[in-house]
Amino acid sequence: MDLVEAYDLKAYGAGNPESWRIIGDATRLAFADRGMYMADSDFVKMPKGLLNRSYLWDRSQDLIRDDALGINDVDAGKPPFDHALNLSPDNSLELPSTSHFSIVDQEGNVVSMTTTIENGFGSRLMVGGFLLNNELTDFSFVPEVDGKPVANAIEPGKRPRSSMAPTIVMKDGKPVLAIGSPGGSRIIPYVTKTLIAWFDWDKNIQQAIELPHLANRFGTYDVEKNTAAEKLIPALEAYGYKVEIRDLNSGLHGIEITSNGLEGGADTRREGIALGD
Repeated sequence: MDLVEAYDLKAYGAGNPESWRIIGDATRLAFADRGMYMADSDFVKMPKGLLNRSYLWDRSQDLIRDDALGINDVDAGKPPFDHALNLSPDNSLELPSTSHFSIVDQEGNVVSMTTTIENGFGSRLMVGGFLLNNELTDFSFVPEVDGKPVANAIEPGKRPRSSMAPTIVMKDGKPVLAIGSPGGSRIIPYVTKTLIAWFDWDKNIQQAIELPHLANRFGTYDVEKNTAAEKLIPALEAYGYKVEIRDLNSGLHGIEITSNGLEGGADTRREGIALGD
């Protein structure tokens, strides 16, 4: 979100391809940093500067352009760090078999929870009534590239990296929104789109969830099939993006906490539902 903060997405609006150029390339930059640095912190020290405001501001300046970032324009950044870094990006596979729920109880406690077993029926093994997960696919099976280690390489006892992004938005020290989604590595752009739609484009939580998906992780721009997003394809291609039209089966669940009570939203792309008591 900090990468797009410098740009007036509110003025551009949801239907403007310029909004999606900025969002899409910001996502690509974030994924480049994620692929290089993020892994189980018990095994790999991550740069403390990944969320440094000045670093993110400098990174956002790469978006000041009239076309899409090219392949050679998207590398991991150099955030401030307090230890030696000599890493290679990974190529881990991440499969979508995930669930999410958001809850606000009568006492005001808020939960945003995403859980995954990584594949349909996980590893196909059940122990004590629970399916064992298949999270091994979240690791990089290549331990090093050109002699440089991959942060998310598989190791005994190591937790795999995941794109799960359960989010609680705070204002003045109080929660105002709980949101999250299943969807493999596309979870990050799903949640990002919803937050921007809610915060910048004045959508209520259901409208923000239902807004068509456009997701750019690694260069190809995924555009949700049979939605208004398809109208943006000529402009995206003119920017220089390779575009793929596809089903983008998210599963967002969100709750907006207002002075007038709670407002829930559930993704009609899947079997979700919003309920209150």
